[in-house]
Amino acid sequence: MAHGRRVERVASLIRREISDLLVHGIKDERVALGMVSVTEVVVAGDLQHCKIHVSIYGSEEDRQQALAGLRSAAGYIKGELSRRLNMRRTPEVVFQLDRGIEKGTAVLSLLNRLGEERRQQDGAGTGADGDVDSGEAAGVDLLDSPEASQDGVPGLGA
Repeated sequence: MAHGRRVERVASLIRREISDLLVHGIKDERVALGMVSVTEVVVAGDLQHCKIHVSIYGSEEDRQQALAGLRSAAGYIKGELSRRLNMRRTPEVVFQLDRGIEKGTAVLSLLNRLGEERRQQDGAGTGADGDVDSGEAAGVDLLDSPEASQDGVPGLGA
């Protein structure tokens, strides 16, 4: 399947060049408002269209401004890609905001908060005889217990 390898190779080259353009080429101040990173490049099989997923660190307003700056620079970026990649036809460039990292961070903070709540409940869970109900306080790692799932989250096992 030589066609699929070519598409992957072109996507990799586009990702490298876009990353370089983000650092050195795009002068739009809106793009500099947030820290922009390319998370994924999807190129159509006919090499005519290209979706560039970007993650932008900053406030929601900064994200929208940076995305608007990237979209307005799409023509310049297409021209630079054409010059740098030396392709017969350069794909049309479309930028899309990738919120995957943001969602992952939210899940991790939720898990951390639940862990803190569990520790506080277990700390208050000592009986009248002074025994500790928490396996963690007794030196047992809850993530290694049989009730832990494959994801490492206690209590969610099958």
